[in-house]
Amino acid sequence: MFTGLIEATGKILSIHPTGGATRLRVAGPAALLQRLHTGDSIAVSGVCLTALDLDAKANSFGADLAAATLTRTSLAHLHVGSIINLELPTPAGTPLGGHIVQGHVDGVGHLQSLEPVASSGDATTTDWWLRVSIPAHCARYVVDKGSITIEGISLTVAQLTTTQTDETIVTVNIIPHTYAATNLHTLAPGSPLNIEVDVLAKYAERLAAEKASQSALTLESLIANGY
Repeated sequence: MFTGLIEATGKILSIHPTGGATRLRVAGPAALLQRLHTGDSIAVSGVCLTALDLDAKANSFGADLAAATLTRTSLAHLHVGSIINLELPTPAGTPLGGHIVQGHVDGVGHLQSLEPVASSGDATTTDWWLRVSIPAHCARYVVDKGSITIEGISLTVAQLTTTQTDETIVTVNIIPHTYAATNLHTLAPGSPLNIEVDVLAKYAERLAAEKASQSALTLESLIANGY
């Protein structure tokens, strides 16, 4: 499990097919990779992957992408040199600084804009408005002031809007630290973004639907019970 607090960014060194999968090689900071072992989970821009073929000298690791991962995430659009967000799993008993993030992407959204709140001219002290369009099947789980994971980053929804074409736009506020410490500032409008909704919302929906189904009264059920 992750919390959506990005520890570092990495860079894609290579991408090549390997017997049905696609192998990524990712470079990252030594301080993070020293804690990583073969077979460990690591979130790459919000996608939970398995670390393979660690290279301590090059400060890099490999990860295999299944066909389903390429189909359902933004990782299919990576290229050599792409900057990605990295997070190691949260150890049991440590504070949950963000929210519960599984690394299971629900859909791919698209960057609409990333604009400064005020034009101060200094990115280190400027807040930003990030606007992202999200898939329709994800929108039902997103609420104002709720949590959402974008590219592996735990963020709080500042505004939800619906366009004339029924497209849902999520607006979040990006603080200077998040702007500098993640890959957001490297992305262009239109870039695909991994979206993971709050898993608690999905469980709540499932439980509510089951309860409603069990308690629903119908004419047939009343007749069957002698009413």
